[in-house]
Amino acid sequence: MAHNSIGKEVRGTTVIPAAFDFKRASSAAEAISLIGEYGDEAKFLAGGHSLIPLMKLRLAQPTMLIDIGRITDLSYIKDGGDHIAIGALTRHMDVEKSDLLKKHVPLLAHAAGHVGDAQVRHRGTIGGSLAHADSASDLPATTLALDATYVAQGPKGQRQIAAKDFYKGFLESALAPDEMLVEIRVPKTTGGWSFQKFNRRAQDWAIVGVAAWKNGKDSGVALVNMGSTPILATSVSAALASGASITEAAELAAAEAEPQSDLNASSEYRTHLAKVLVRRALEESTK
Repeated sequence: MAHNSIGKEVRGTTVIPAAFDFKRASSAAEAISLIGEYGDEAKFLAGGHSLIPLMKLRLAQPTMLIDIGRITDLSYIKDGGDHIAIGALTRHMDVEKSDLLKKHVPLLAHAAGHVGDAQVRHRGTIGGSLAHADSASDLPATTLALDATYVAQGPKGQRQIAAKDFYKGFLESALAPDEMLVEIRVPKTTGGWSFQKFNRRAQDWAIVGVAAWKNGKDSGVALVNMGSTPILATSVSAALASGASITEAAELAAAEAEPQSDLNASSEYRTHLAKVLVRRALEESTK
């Protein structure tokens, strides 16, 4: 067991995490046993791209880190019949490059290629991105649009959680303190799809993003960074199903959203962007 007791302030801003202990799990069962032992004081560590920055700013101060990055049996992409099953520790780069996903769920493979930069995609995991539940991340909204199911495992076994029921608030998910996300099941899709992302630099968080698919009157549209959780734009899909034009449906893009103003954009600008990007996404999905 390693121990980190370093902590210092630089010009009033904390840049080093508070003290924590560290244990490495060799299996999902061991990881779940450890999280059950340490409870709310523990956090899982996989790629670390979301957790470590929060720890450096002291916004997260776990006393125990459980390293799950070497659990190899949770890194896979398999054909599940009517869906593709993805292990939670599958790297973004593997999702992006997967021939199976390119064939059956191309929207997800494409969106994974927009996560961060190459370094992030080689280390970050899809399960870590989803469990972190950041509304500004690309893959939570993408899997939400695709009506994915997440498989959580705890001491009492596994349970399935629909993506639409998973995101509860800012950085808050339906995972219990003693549960671990182990698999993502994404239905196979047909028809057109599109991923639109507006940001200042390629590796930046999206100011607004849209993941969409369309097959006849059926569709799924979800928004990135338009609220405290990823947003499923059900009003857009309902309008399309009732015969509305793409332009008319896109005007409802922000109906379920609660966009916030920050240094990058005002809430009004985000609302405008959402309408524009939803229209573009649906037009591309219809070609």
